Amino acid sequence: MKQIMALTVIAAGLVGCTTAGPYVTNISSDGRSGLNVEKCTVKLNAFMGTVSNGDCTSQSIQVR
Repeated sequence: MKQIMALTVIAAGLVGCTTAGPYVTNISSDGRSGLNVEKCTVKLNAFMGTVSNGDCTSQSIQVR
């Protein structure tokens, strides 16, 4: 019985977190006819019921 319970706890810990992305989280003007685009990954922790973002990158794009 203890082995089954231990395996259940370990399995719940392994499948509790998923990562998706990168997703565009912000687009803004740079003031010089261009755009600033920020992309972040999204992490869902189903076990704790939380969503967080991280690993953000920004990129400047010149619009003609």
